[in-house]
This record gives sequence, C-alpha cells and structure tokens, in this order.
Amino acid sequence: MKTYIEQVSEHILLQEGTQVIEQLLLECYLNPGISTKELARKTLLPTPVAAAIKREFIKAGALVQDRGVRCTTDGLAWIEQEWGFRGLDQSLYHDLFNEIRWIKSLKDMLPILEEILSQRPSVDVQIDQSKCTPETSLRRAILCLKHHALIGKKILCVGDDDLVSVSIGLLLQRLFPDIGHSVAHVDVLDIDERFLKYIESIAEEWGLPITCHRLDLREPLPENLHKQFDCFFTDPPYTLQGMGLFVSRGIQALKREKGLPIFLSFAHKSPAFMLAMQREFVRMGLTVNANFPQFNVYEGAEMIANRSQMFILRTTDQTKPEYMEKFTDALYTGEVKQTLRTYRCKQCSRDVYVGINEEFATIEQLKNEGCTGCSHDTFELVAKQRVSSERNDKADYKTGRSS
Repeated sequence: MKTYIEQVSEHILLQEGTQVIEQLLLECYLNPGISTKELARKTLLPTPVAAAIKREFIKAGALVQDRGVRCTTDGLAWIEQEWGFRGLDQSLYHDLFNEIRWIKSLKDMLPILEEILSQRPSVDVQIDQSKCTPETSLRRAILCLKHHALIGKKILCVGDDDLVSVSIGLLLQRLFPDIGHSVAHVDVLDIDERFLKYIESIAEEWGLPITCHRLDLREPLPENLHKQFDCFFTDPPYTLQGMGLFVSRGIQALKREKGLPIFLSFAHKSPAFMLAMQREFVRMGLTVNANFPQFNVYEGAEMIANRSQMFILRTTDQTKPEYMEKFTDALYTGEVKQTLRTYRCKQCSRDVYVGINEEFATIEQLKNEGCTGCSHDTFELVAKQRVSSERNDKADYKTGRSS
C-alpha cells in the first residue's frame, strides 16, 4: 500500500522534492486548524501550490478541511506510527524553534552535556580535531530539528569529536519523555577509536540510539552505508580537500532524494577560499540553503578565533560526490603545508605543481585561477611528496604565514 507521501507525490511533481510535501503534512499535525496561507509561508511554497498539495492529502484521506486544515484520525495515526511522533512533548517542540525559549526549556540538559563532553578524549591536532562547546553541540541538534531532519529520521555524523550524536540522542529523550522514540537513529563514522568507544559508552549508559563505525574516510565508503540516511553532520578538516572528501562521503550515504539537508561546519575563510569552496558545492550539485556565521564555538581553538560558520546545504537531482574511490591527496592542515603536489588538468593534461613555494600555493588558488594552459578548473592528483620542514619555515617567513 502506498504511503500518503507517495500518493500525493504521484499527482504533485515538485522541484523541491518530497521533503516539502512531508513538511506540509507535519505542519498540519503540529498546528491543527492551520490556514492554507500559513502552510504556504511555513513551507516556502506559492499559496496555489500549497493548496494543491493540501487537496491531494484530503483526497488521500490524511487531511480534512475543518476550520482550517487538520489531520484526520487515520492521518494522525499514520504520522505517529510511521514517523514516530506519538508521545511528543509539543510544548517543548514549539519552544525549541524560539531562540530565547529553548535555552530556558533545556537549562537542566546543558549541565548533563557539560559533564559528558568534559570527559571526552583529548583532541588530536594531527587530524585537525577540536572541541566545540556543549551549547554548540546542542544547538546543532536543535538545528536538525528545525529543518525537520530529526524525528523519525536516519542521521549520520561524518566525524564526531563534538558528540553531536549524543546531543541528538539526549534531545530525543527530552522530546519523548514518557514512551521514548523508537524511529530515529544516529550513525557515527570516525577514524579515532577513542571517541567511538566513548560515544558507545555514553549511548549504552543513557540508552541512546547510536551506532558507531570506525572508518578512515580516505578509504571508500562501505556499500552497506550507501543511500541510507536523511541528513548528515560534518565538521571536516579546514582544507578544501577535507571539505570535499567529508561531504562526498556523506553524499554517498544519503538517500537519493532532492532537498535533503547537509549540516556543514567550516572555518571563516578568505573570499578566494570561499569562492573555491562554493565552486565545489556546485560541482557536487549542492545548493546553499542557509549560512550562519559564528554559529559554532570551540574550546581553545585560537587559530580560528574559537568560531566557525554553519552551512546548510541541500541536495538536488544533480547531486553527486566528488570523491568516490580511495583518497590520496593531502587532507589535513599540517599535511597540506608539508607536501608538494602535482595535479593534472582533466581538460588538456598539463601538469601543475601546488605547494607553498610554487606558483600555486593551494589547490583552491589553482581551481580559482584555472589551468595555465586552457583555464579549465578540474584536476586530478598524480603525485605527492613531502617537503622539508626547513623549506616550510622559509616559505612561512617569506609569506608572513604562521604555522
């Protein structure tokens, strides 16, 4: 038997994908008696389109027009069973959408997170780890809720030294205080066994729906993780290659649907770097849905002024990972600084050297300026070698950069 979403999708073909159809039905569940104009405002759809979707849900038996729009008995039962909304604390749910009220509503939860996060393993700077604050970890979980990617969803953390998985699990417990929530699940991918073991111990102690997988993201993503998830979080190494790789692995893990959210935390960078970064978004078929400067706060991360931005990206029908096979390029900040890399233009096959003593110091500079032979902006890595620390020191002195 087809679901309500499938029935409506057969008659309403939206460029935005089925996510907005799901959201419209959910708004009717959470706000019984909502007007069609308000539905259009909340889903960012033209009023005639929202009205057409509403009519299809009425035909399918999920909604009824009764002093506004509300769910039928069958519609309510379906949402609560299939999406796991039964037992939701709706008062808290609505408070979490308010920037002021959520802090008061979860004031007893923050001390718990502070205690849990205070005992996580120390960071390994060699793989660009840093610790976000407990409030930041929780704000990320709430952001997931606000974008309708939490309740009833499969969530992936591509790297999780910030314990976002734990914040999500604890938030779900608060939202479903009586009978719990059995539909949502969080998977964590990380190379650091220390963090994985710690997350597993917290998940066991608190009964959180978390599964951990040890994975070096430079290796291909296992097939059993492909096309499984509704969204993912990542706070990758702050290099162009790091962003591209971590986002690529997350894309492989996402379901093949339009409009799925990607929560990407990244340092504030120069305009040239940001231009190269947004070229990568376009290359991977992603749109920037929102950007929140200084959203993330970190403990002792002076190199990035203790702050980073949060991007919310969305998938399209052109979304594809940039990297699918084994990754051999420089990845982490220290590695990028200490290697000389040879890239080959995919258009004219010209070789270009990238390193701190070369014409192109970084791959983002090369991609922005293009191949010196044909101006094409896509390259493949063909060679990589380590340069001496003495050579690095001299280059840093010349450019005024600090290590």
